Amino acid sequence: MSELGEGEPAGFRSGFVALLGRPNVGKSTLLNQIIGTKVTITASVPHTTRTRVRGVLDRPDAQVVFLDTPGIHKPKTALGTRLNATASHTISDVDLCVFMVEANTPIGPGDRFIAERLPSGTIVAVNKTDRASRGGVLEHLATAAADLAIAEAEYFPISARTGDGVPALVEHLIGRLPQGPRYFPPDTVTDVPEAFWVAELVREQLIRHAEEELPHSIACRVTEWEWPRIRCEIIVERDSQKGIVIGKGGSVLKAAGIAVREQLPPGVYLELFVKVEKSWQRRPELIERLGY
Repeated sequence: MSELGEGEPAGFRSGFVALLGRPNVGKSTLLNQIIGTKVTITASVPHTTRTRVRGVLDRPDAQVVFLDTPGIHKPKTALGTRLNATASHTISDVDLCVFMVEANTPIGPGDRFIAERLPSGTIVAVNKTDRASRGGVLEHLATAAADLAIAEAEYFPISARTGDGVPALVEHLIGRLPQGPRYFPPDTVTDVPEAFWVAELVREQLIRHAEEELPHSIACRVTEWEWPRIRCEIIVERDSQKGIVIGKGGSVLKAAGIAVREQLPPGVYLELFVKVEKSWQRRPELIERLGY
């Protein structure tokens, strides 16, 4: 148990909570819902999250540091293997694990694969209840409990999108955490560096504006930061993808840049450049350099 920090009230609770699950199950949406602001990017494609992103919920009685993790999956590239390792290593670094499954999708081999690696007492959040009937949610909860067979697991039906059920989940998590200190100042919502955050915003918008086959091949990094000028490099794997990212007459790049600037302070000058790095997802040294 951590020692109580100076100036914190008796009974103050704190700790680290991992959000785990298959790709595209809603982990990032849940994190943003809990924190009350956008601290991680979201998209309708798998593997949007590539690193552990911390979101901090600070209250007078508690501070919870949530870790949004990459979706655990069967890897096909060196990048996929790295993403799995990032998520798996998180399990042993936290006080509690929240395992997310979908209310509108049957429990599958991928869910069971993850469940086998989770500790006793894991909290299972059955997400997307807004897309299922009440009877269907209840049936799914019973099925999930039987299929996942996690010792001493507790189940919470939620909708990360609408927020339904999320407050009850948060209160339960806080009640399970030990007494301890604040790990971050009270006004902190994330520890993600600004440059990394801007690069993630660019990637988010490119995923939304580019064609479906492209998202897994995009990586972004800020290479220059002389406020208000920011230069962001967009990495693709093939020459043919460069044209997709730029778009006809620069349309995709322009739309992405406008959307990103709307989320940054006024006056920012954002420069976007596209660079080809052949098969970067299969090159461990490049994956390391890109921060994954």
